[in-house]
Amino acid sequence: MKCGLEIHQQLSTKKLFCDCESKLSEEVSGTVTRVLRPTQSEMGEIDRAALEESIKNRKFVYEITDNSCLVELDEEPPHDLNREALDVALQVALMLNARIIDEIHVMRKIVIDGSNTSGFQRTALVAVDGFVETSFGKVRIPTICLEEEAARKIEERENEVVYRLDRLGIPLIEITTEPAMRNGKEVREVAERIGAILRATKRVRRGVGTIRQDINISTGQGRVEIKGASKLNMIPRWVDAEIERQEMLKEISETLTRRDAHPEERIYDLTPIFQNTKSRIIVRELKKGGKVLGIKLVGFKGVLKSGRYRLGKELAERVRVLGIKGLFHGDELPAYGIESEVDKIKEIMNLGPNDSFVIIAAEENAGKTALQKVVERAKMALEGVPGETRAPKDDGSSTYLRPLPGAARMYPETDIPPIFIDEEYIKKIKSSLPKMPEERVKDLVSLGVSKQDAEQIVHMGMDDVCESLIKNFGYPTMVARVIINGCPELNYDTILQKLKDGAFAKEALDDIVMRGCNGESVEKVISEYSSQVNLEEIISRVINEKRAFINERGMSAFKPLMGLVMKEVRGKVDGRVVSERLKKKLEEITKD
Repeated sequence: MKCGLEIHQQLSTKKLFCDCESKLSEEVSGTVTRVLRPTQSEMGEIDRAALEESIKNRKFVYEITDNSCLVELDEEPPHDLNREALDVALQVALMLNARIIDEIHVMRKIVIDGSNTSGFQRTALVAVDGFVETSFGKVRIPTICLEEEAARKIEERENEVVYRLDRLGIPLIEITTEPAMRNGKEVREVAERIGAILRATKRVRRGVGTIRQDINISTGQGRVEIKGASKLNMIPRWVDAEIERQEMLKEISETLTRRDAHPEERIYDLTPIFQNTKSRIIVRELKKGGKVLGIKLVGFKGVLKSGRYRLGKELAERVRVLGIKGLFHGDELPAYGIESEVDKIKEIMNLGPNDSFVIIAAEENAGKTALQKVVERAKMALEGVPGETRAPKDDGSSTYLRPLPGAARMYPETDIPPIFIDEEYIKKIKSSLPKMPEERVKDLVSLGVSKQDAEQIVHMGMDDVCESLIKNFGYPTMVARVIINGCPELNYDTILQKLKDGAFAKEALDDIVMRGCNGESVEKVISEYSSQVNLEEIISRVINEKRAFINERGMSAFKPLMGLVMKEVRGKVDGRVVSERLKKKLEEITKD
C-alpha cells in the first residue's frame, strides 16, 4: 500500500491575479450563465476527465460578488501574479527544505467541472525536492505550487450548477508529497506537520474549507484520489475504507477472471414487461415518457452485492454523476417493487447460473448513455482497481466523482510573463522566515506558559498575541487561559489591564471571557465584579455565625470558613487576600 498527499492551503493575501479581496461574501449583485466544452490539447488529445464532464451536458450559473471582477468572469486578462502571495509560497518552500526554481512560469490546467469560468485553473511551480521530518522518517515533497482557488459551489440542480465567484482566484499553496505513507495515521501526521508549518507564516486563511487534503491511495493497481478530505480526524477512516474497497475490487477481479466474465454490449428494451410494475421509481420514469433498458452481465452473479462484495454500488455511482438514480441489478432483486419482472428479464436475456443483469429507468438516450458507462465500468472490474477521483463521505466511505485526469492537461499561460528568481530574491525571503512551530512553543514555555497550552496556542496561530500580552501584563498562565478559552473578537488588552489594575480577581477571569464571547460587553461584565465589597465585614459576619464551630475546631475551621467567604466575594477579591485576612482573624479569636 502506498499513500501520498496533496495539501491545498488558502493564503490571506489579495487574489492571485487581481486586486480583489480574498474573502467569502454573501453580497450577490448578479449572475451569468455559461456552458463549457472540452477542446483538444496542443497534442490533439482531449482529457478524459474533461470529456466525462461534458457528457453531463450541464449549464453553470455564476453569482457575481463584491469581491469579484472581470478577471473572475474571464472577461479580462489576468493581472500580474500577486508578489505577496509568491513570497509566502517561497517562505513555505524554504521551511520545507525545497529548492526554489529560478524561473517561474504560470500554466493553465484544464478543469471543466464549472468551478473555473475559463475552463482551466492557473498554477505555477515554485519549488521542488523538499522534505518534512516525521516520527516514521523523512517524507519527500517533490513539488510545491502556487495556484488559484476554484469558485465556490452553492447549489446543484438538474442539469445546472450554481457557483459563487467570491472564492475564485484566492491564492493557494499546493504541496505534493511522495507516496511514502503506509496507513491512515501516518497520512494524518504528515498533514498535521505541514499544516503547522503553513500556519507558522501567519499568512494563511483559517476556518472550515481554507485547507484541504487530497489523498492518493494505491494497493498495487490503480491510483485512487480522495478529493477534498478536509477533516484531519477522518483521514485514517477514509484511508482504511479505501484500502478495504480496493482489496474487495481485486478479489472481484480474480473471481470474474476465473469465470471468464464479461458484459454484453447489447441493450435490451424491457419497457413492455414493466407496464404493471409496482416500483415507484420506474412508474415515475415511465410517466415521463422514459424507458426501462437493460444489459446482460455474463459471470457477474454474486459480486454485485453479496457479503463484502459491492460492485453494484460502483456501477450505480458511475451513472449517478450523470443524474440517473434508477439503477437496479440482479443481486438485489426481487425488491423495490420489482418482483415478477425478474423471471421475465432472465428469460429475455437467457441468463445462465452465474449471470446477472443491470436495468435502468430513464429517458431513452440518457439511459443508453448510462448503460454504456455501466459496460465500461464492468469491463474495468475485470482489471481490478480503476484509477479515479472520489469524494469523501462523513461515514468514512467515498463516492465516485470522475476519472483521474490525464497527464498532459497543462499548457503555458500566455497572458502572464515569467518571474525570475535570483540569489538576492531568495536572500530576501530567507531573512523574513518565521520560526518553526516547535521553536515558538519553546519561546512561550520560556515565558511561563505550560507546554500543553503553548502547543495549543501555536496551533491556533495566536503565539505572537500571547507573547505580546505576557510581556505587557505578565500573568502567563492567565494570558494562556484567556487566549485558549476566548474568541477573536475579545479585547484581550482591556481584560488584562483591568486584571493588572485590580478591577477584578483572577477567579472572575473565566466568567468574564465566557460572557464576552457570548456577546456581552466586557466593560460591563468587569464593572459587575469591580463593585466594592467590605471584606472585613463579611469575614466578621461569617465568624460570628460559625462561632460554635470555631470553638470546637479551632484553626481547622479555616477551610470551611474560607469557602463561605469566597462564595460571596469570588471574582471581586483575590483569593490570596481573603486567605490572609481570614487566617489573621481566626488566629486572633483562637488565641483569646
